[in-house]
Amino acid sequence: MIPFELIDHTADVGIKATGEDLEETFQEAARGMFSIISDLSKVERKNEYKFEIEEDNLENLLVSYLSELIYLHEVKNALFSDFEVDIKSKNEGKTIKAKAVGEEIDLDKHDMDTAVKAVSYHELSIDPEGEIKIILDI
Repeated sequence: MIPFELIDHTADVGIKATGEDLEETFQEAARGMFSIISDLSKVERKNEYKFEIEEDNLENLLVSYLSELIYLHEVKNALFSDFEVDIKSKNEGKTIKAKAVGEEIDLDKHDMDTAVKAVSYHELSIDPEGEIKIILDI
């Protein structure tokens, strides 16, 4: 099983992420998104950022999770290569406790390939058994 693969899409890029469970699949979606931005093999584990998000369903949770990672990338000038998530049901929704690990962007070290502007709901699908398809605006 391939953890993630890029999917061609007009003017955007899609990710199909797979994992053993929902948490691993969310992590692979994040890894796939950052592989579009830069070469993850050059990103060291120097800094970690933790955050928690609560949403009413899995689709909103995924979009909010990836959107928060884009925000951290832009605001902290950081690239991430490792991700940990814990997803739980809470009240009538879902919550995610997330950690992203990486380092500050160094243009002498990191090639910036493609900027990811936003996460789209277009063609979004989540199989809780371990597959996500999502389109990113680039």
